[in-house]
Amino acid sequence: MSRIGRLPITVPSGVEVNIDGSNVYVKGPKGELSHAVARPIEVSLEEGTISVTRPNDERESRSLHGLTRTLISNMIVGVTEGFQKQLEVIGTGYRVQAKGSDLELALGYSHPVPVKAPEGISFSVEGNKVTVAGIDKQRVGEAAANIRKLRRPDPYKGKGVRYAGEVLRRKAGKAGK
Repeated sequence: MSRIGRLPITVPSGVEVNIDGSNVYVKGPKGELSHAVARPIEVSLEEGTISVTRPNDERESRSLHGLTRTLISNMIVGVTEGFQKQLEVIGTGYRVQAKGSDLELALGYSHPVPVKAPEGISFSVEGNKVTVAGIDKQRVGEAAANIRKLRRPDPYKGKGVRYAGEVLRRKAGKAGK
């Protein structure tokens, strides 16, 4: 049995969970999310706990068991607390500005780079730090990765956009032997 998949998910107060066939709907104080459960996996709700089961021990069922449990758990965390990722813009002349709900980054290019906020995602800026927040963990991570992709951290000087707390492997330049 999957160690992660067999763990029950407790539903906190203020969160409403509906299971309609293979669809799971979660509604909480921050919003609502839905997920279509893959074919062999079954989800049941009993007395404030959600349990995820699989019918057999085939390879596909085993791989989907823990994944489904984690996705549903992330939905519950998302509608109660939300998710956020922090990015740092580091470099001389590199800066970030909030333009309404969108961002405008100066990353050493000849033009400013605008970034539109995806649906359900909000940006906040403090100095050279950007916080990407939302209720869907996958969308938050994807939006943060797309911002980082605009100017990846340079291994020689360390300039660019990086996650807060990200450790870079610095390389020696031409003079280093």
